[in-house]
Amino acid sequence: MEIEILSNVGSKPLGKIQVPQDASVKVVKDKIHQSVKKSLYPSRQSITLESKGKSLKDEQSLKELNIQNGSKLYVRDLGPQISWKSVFLAEYAGPFFVYLWVYQRPWILYGTPAEGPSTVASVAAICWSFHYAKRLLETLFVHRFSHGTMPMRNLFKNCAYYWLFTLYVAYHINHPLYTPPCTNCFYIGLAGFIFCELGNLSIHILLKNLRPPGTKVRRIPIPDGNPFSALFNYVSCPNYTYEVGSWVFFTLLTQCAPAGLFAAVGFYQMAVWALGKHRNYKKEFPDYPKGRKAIVPFIL
Repeated sequence: MEIEILSNVGSKPLGKIQVPQDASVKVVKDKIHQSVKKSLYPSRQSITLESKGKSLKDEQSLKELNIQNGSKLYVRDLGPQISWKSVFLAEYAGPFFVYLWVYQRPWILYGTPAEGPSTVASVAAICWSFHYAKRLLETLFVHRFSHGTMPMRNLFKNCAYYWLFTLYVAYHINHPLYTPPCTNCFYIGLAGFIFCELGNLSIHILLKNLRPPGTKVRRIPIPDGNPFSALFNYVSCPNYTYEVGSWVFFTLLTQCAPAGLFAAVGFYQMAVWALGKHRNYKKEFPDYPKGRKAIVPFIL
């Protein structure tokens, strides 16, 4: 059947495509790329039924959308795209290398220090590097992304956030005048950081196993026997809870104000994400556990 493709801006006709009656929206995107506009590769397109309508999902079929021969579809150009995996690798590689650069070459920022780094500064460098090495490995081998791409502009925004915050934190912790925390704060902070990192990894693995490879299946996440996963009994996004916990304990470990600011900003952003995911869970699953909060047990 024949479908007319229009731009969502001004409803300008772009051309017509021929597709089977039971074709998916993904097939429509491929046809637009092949026959209408070469620069509009599939991940750059948003297909809608109206010029300002809601984006259709790739897996939806034209038949279920009641689209017939001679119907019109609108396409919105989302701009240059980049894969989520590429963005994650870039934004996490920066903190890993920038922090070690400051730690190993302090004279670049401070001149020649009178002494080497303190024990706390060395442990902090190990903790920071471990966290972002874990993130890089999770991106490569654990995470499964619901969406293939995101706007290219996010690469620069996300990298600027992570890279500059890393430089800010590393500058203070590795400074020659840095004052280490009390012994109890150091050990409690270190133990809590390790605990939360293991918890975060456990949740990511559970979420990976929840979705079969190559699918977008969504299920209600529940504890799987791993003690760290028990937090699912209280919150919808325990990976964020553990993540925030890591940086709270890192702040206690170092007693560094910029680290505390990093933890606070991260908590705000992750709380926004968690609340959104929590709402989606409740909307999608009528039997979703009612006692769960989004990110902070019993509170938020």
